[in-house]
Amino acid sequence: MNTGKNRQFRLASRPVGDITPNNFEYREEPIPSPSDGEVLVRNIYLSLDPTNRIWMSDRPQYMPPVAIGQVMRGGGIGVVEESKHPNFHPGDLVSGLLGWQDYALALGNTGNGISKLPSPLPCPLTAFVGPLGATGITAYCGFLDIGQPQAGETVVVSAAAGAVGSVVGQIAKIKNCRVVGITSSDEKCRWLLEELGFDDAINYKTANLETALAQSCPDGIDIYFDNVGGAILDAVLTKINLHARIPLCGLISAYNATEPVPGPYNYSQILMQRAKIQGFIILDYLPRFPEAMQELGQWLNQGKIKYKLEIVEGLENAPSAILKLFDGNKIGKLAVKVADEPV
Repeated sequence: MNTGKNRQFRLASRPVGDITPNNFEYREEPIPSPSDGEVLVRNIYLSLDPTNRIWMSDRPQYMPPVAIGQVMRGGGIGVVEESKHPNFHPGDLVSGLLGWQDYALALGNTGNGISKLPSPLPCPLTAFVGPLGATGITAYCGFLDIGQPQAGETVVVSAAAGAVGSVVGQIAKIKNCRVVGITSSDEKCRWLLEELGFDDAINYKTANLETALAQSCPDGIDIYFDNVGGAILDAVLTKINLHARIPLCGLISAYNATEPVPGPYNYSQILMQRAKIQGFIILDYLPRFPEAMQELGQWLNQGKIKYKLEIVEGLENAPSAILKLFDGNKIGKLAVKVADEPV
């Protein structure tokens, strides 16, 4: 039996508007022991993502909401400490919904599946939190499957300096598209242009978005990868081309809203331009994860995909770190380092 402690953050209340640290309750529990068919995983990196805000609400969604009193759901990278499952062994590196805690039980009756990472690792472990993790696979599947990019087309990406948007833009460049990123600061614009190779970048907080889009996209917009919805979607709709494609990945502009958010006022453009808008969730593409990871890994090793990972040290800082997702105070992927990587 394990005798150490398992630090946890549990959902104490559902946010009204912005998330606050008071929405979480800190607990210390004994480290659990696996039963037959289960695996004990020690969390190394905890992924923080906008979908955490969806899980905290009781609105209809693609997974059951996190229940009050339940360990906060979260994706993570960890190492197997103890196994009573024939397919996993101590020392295996794995990914899965490990939650906001030091240790998680996976498989068996927990309903919490894990996947092995390649051994030996083809790249740093942090890449599996970023472009080789759920956000990179989201970018790959949503953009290529729904966007159907063709060389020479114009692609616009919102939240372009985020974990998903930054990968979408780089894949679009690999596919020989013109890429325009929409983001929230001049610093992020410089990163998109100078480091990631975007063709243009717009700071929506200082620019007139419709005017800026007209200048950046003189031939109109063929693909809009939408991470935010709201006013940015509305502005993009005024510039879409005939048969434009709009992969709808997220609606972060509305996640903290306390009142119903109206739909796009330029909705008629979808009809007039015979555009396709399709929402998707990464769980739709589980069978394609190996394909996506292989191709993303090749692009990463070839230097065609770059990433920035902002790591907050310590599980105890997760409730405050998650606020960075919504205040614009981060570039790239956000994660919490829960424990040191195994040597």
